[in-house]
Amino acid sequence: MIEGVLIKKLKVIPDERGRLMEMLRCDDEVFEKFGQVYMTTAYPGVVKGWHYHKIQDDNMVIVKGMMKIVLYDAREGSKTYGQINEFFLGEHNPCLLHIPKGVLHGFKCISQTEAICINVPTEKYNYENPDEYRVDPHSGKIPYDWTRKDG
Repeated sequence: MIEGVLIKKLKVIPDERGRLMEMLRCDDEVFEKFGQVYMTTAYPGVVKGWHYHKIQDDNMVIVKGMMKIVLYDAREGSKTYGQINEFFLGEHNPCLLHIPKGVLHGFKCISQTEAICINVPTEKYNYENPDEYRVDPHSGKIPYDWTRKDG
């Protein structure tokens, strides 16, 4: 596992009225502080990435569909420099994924319908000076192939 990345298995509590799932609590190991909460989605087969932050950590939960979330540790000096982690998260595997600053990340919708991600970053979005740095997902600058691996 990439240094600083944490995964929290989430518990779904169903009853005859519906279901409840806590995602992030202030007493969780991964909680540092609250910046904002936002939703992002991806349509089937779409890749969104790579990007990273210099200031904020992300706390992602996929609440609808399934996504493959891929992390790449480009932090020089990290014990896990150069490592790649893949996570398959969503309705069939409800987890919170904590992504520390400096770790490049992207995701691909692997379900047949739109996938929905809720993110609770540690910082609010700064419209004048966004903490958002991007790398083209198909540039080859990161040693990862987004195509489906059959077989």
